[in-house]
Amino acid sequence: MPKKPAKSNSPKAPATAGTAAPPLRAVDRIRRSARELFYREGIRAVGVEEIVSQAGVTKPSLYRSFPSKDELAADYLRGYEAEFWRRFDAAVAAHPGDPRAQILGYLSGLAGRAVKPGYRGCGLTNAAIEYPDRGHPARAVSDPHKRELRRRLKAMAAEMGAARPAVLADGLLLLIEGTFASSQIFGPGGPGGSVAEAADALIEASLRKTG
Repeated sequence: MPKKPAKSNSPKAPATAGTAAPPLRAVDRIRRSARELFYREGIRAVGVEEIVSQAGVTKPSLYRSFPSKDELAADYLRGYEAEFWRRFDAAVAAHPGDPRAQILGYLSGLAGRAVKPGYRGCGLTNAAIEYPDRGHPARAVSDPHKRELRRRLKAMAAEMGAARPAVLADGLLLLIEGTFASSQIFGPGGPGGSVAEAADALIEASLRKTG
């Protein structure tokens, strides 16, 4: 009789090809819908009903994860802040020891995003404008973020050797915030597409004063 083939004791590789990704949890669908709606339409303009409808969940599902819409807004902004620093830190990592190239690298990416259809500036800036009350949960995320960005820009300006690092940092911050705002007015073809060149000229002028 022919021998049966020996059984292999090696574990089978998991079947990955053609395997559908597991469905998102309700909380993740809520976060995704809130991110899209809050960014596109503004936090105040979006109701809880619209979020749960787009997410395909119920109101009790939302309130089990987020005690209020304000807390959901703060969660959205924390996620948005993480996205911002990922971009910023990637530009820093791409140019070790060269703060001028680091900031221009970030601004080059911003220039590309700022002239795309649907770009709505910075969600953190938008939230600060929507909520004048500094005690609001949204402001508890946006305000420290902007102060940290200003601090980092000042440190980078000092590392560049600027004569007045604080002034250069504030100039760069104003260019960034101006890009966030102007992109919502002009869209494609707007001045936001020139932010990196404008920043480079500002840096060059600042460094010349130290010569």
